[in-house]
Amino acid sequence: MIQDLILSAFREDLPEGDVTTDSLGISDYPGYAKLIAKEDLVLSGKRLFTASVHHRDPSCQIKWYFEDGQWILKDQVVALIEGNLIELLKAERVALNFLGRLCGIATLTRCFSKNVEHTPCRILDTRKTTPNLREYEKKAVVDGKGVNHRFNLSEAILIKENHIRIAGGLSQAVTKIRKNCSLPIEVEASSLEEVREAVHLSVDRILLDNMDNNTLKESLTLIPKSIKTEASGNMNLERVASVAELGVDFISVGAITHSAPCADLSLLFNWQSQSLDT
Repeated sequence: MIQDLILSAFREDLPEGDVTTDSLGISDYPGYAKLIAKEDLVLSGKRLFTASVHHRDPSCQIKWYFEDGQWILKDQVVALIEGNLIELLKAERVALNFLGRLCGIATLTRCFSKNVEHTPCRILDTRKTTPNLREYEKKAVVDGKGVNHRFNLSEAILIKENHIRIAGGLSQAVTKIRKNCSLPIEVEASSLEEVREAVHLSVDRILLDNMDNNTLKESLTLIPKSIKTEASGNMNLERVASVAELGVDFISVGAITHSAPCADLSLLFNWQSQSLDT
């Protein structure tokens, strides 16, 4: 899958080559390049960055100074790359796009996780990911000290509003699913009435959806410790601590994948061996 992803990215960026670099008439230019962090960030995406560079120059050498999940400070050298700089020019944007996207997710996740680290609560991701990048974006969440929720619709049961409507009610939905599947059941509840019903059905987890803190607090008094709780909806860095302090087990945050800013990294080339004029 990673090769298909890399091939697709380069077909998009170089459908008929790099006309600027190719027009210089230089095919081989050995040298070095430094990967530099232009801001404080959490590293994630080494595998995709490396695969992108090796797609253009399989013989290049990359020396990483940090591991995925580590904090990197602004202006630190993240990696040193040795190889054909002409091919690295062609790989640069694809490689940095992948790396910046994943570092951005890891960094934002780390910020959310830090705000709840004084509680047992953990930050969860969602399926609001970039198509075909879910595996890597969810790894970035883990690199940011978050926790992965279900990877796909095949992996876990989550009964939401539309499932309840289709089934004719929450009780009917739970009964039908239990008849056909043995997986643990999570139920979405957006009111105290729905919380009570979910508790009565002895589901495994209740997702408390789009509730204010007062309603969340009251809901938690209705839910026994045997049922895990997850708060979701309208979560931001300023709010998550107060929600975690209420006692929920998890807070799911779609923003850590769908709205994370791209981290700023750049490649600094060392053109020592020759001049483009030669």
